[in-house]
Amino acid sequence: MGIRHDLQRTLFQLLKHNRDGSYATQHDRKNILFKFAEDLVSLGYALRDIKGLKEKHITAVVKFWQNKGLSNATIKNRTACLRYLCMRINKVNIIPSNNKLCISKRTYVPIINRALHHPDFSKVTNQYIRISLELQRVFGLRREEALKIKPWQADKGDHLSLQDSWCKGGRGRTIPIQTDEQRHWLIQAKNLVQGKDLSLIPPKKSYIQQRYIYDKQTIRAGLKNLHGLRHAYAQQRYKQLTGWEAPINGGLKASALTPEQKQTDYQARMTLTEELGHSREQITVNYCGR
Repeated sequence: MGIRHDLQRTLFQLLKHNRDGSYATQHDRKNILFKFAEDLVSLGYALRDIKGLKEKHITAVVKFWQNKGLSNATIKNRTACLRYLCMRINKVNIIPSNNKLCISKRTYVPIINRALHHPDFSKVTNQYIRISLELQRVFGLRREEALKIKPWQADKGDHLSLQDSWCKGGRGRTIPIQTDEQRHWLIQAKNLVQGKDLSLIPPKKSYIQQRYIYDKQTIRAGLKNLHGLRHAYAQQRYKQLTGWEAPINGGLKASALTPEQKQTDYQARMTLTEELGHSREQITVNYCGR
């Protein structure tokens, strides 16, 4: 067998006996660590057993990712998986600090507006996926939430109620239903599933299987950066709540706001924080700017 196969096999065995986190977390962790193994071998390292991992291996791959131009956030997420790996092989001392790896702190002041306005979903042929995408767009849902949502249970008339088990970090929340478009797509979702206990994951399919179909459908339809749907929702809600455009869209920056406007801005950001399922007002800077 090849070096990469041997290395990934030892990773698979390790992960098989360490099933921490949700199925989605385990799935993502496996993909990241398998990618790490693939990149390590491509750099010329002949490591066949992950238990032989050394600091030089980690440093080389992180530098490779940086040279490829991966975002700081992506490298941080991947490095977090490497820290998990090192803990499981009892080698926590071999992974350098982020400072030593030259991974800078995250910045939440966006340079580029990542909002995805007016996406074309016409090439999405799977009706379950199409409606999940529309709910992402009109309610600012995460992908997982838009797949796991049970529309009959979520619809509370004037608001959408998201259960803890559908949401990241188990943080359930409510989102107001204020537009005809929101109501339209919620009705479409309810008509599709036709069961109060059913989600937008078809019967006999798991979340991971439906997520795979989601990824396949969106890639085939030429859709990218779909987290931008949440950015667009946040910017629309910010304008609705304040009366002016978000700073990322050319609206007033914090330094130009009057005391009264600053209070309105703060209240709008706190509302957005809750509707988007976050715990800190600061995260709204990533969506709306400052």
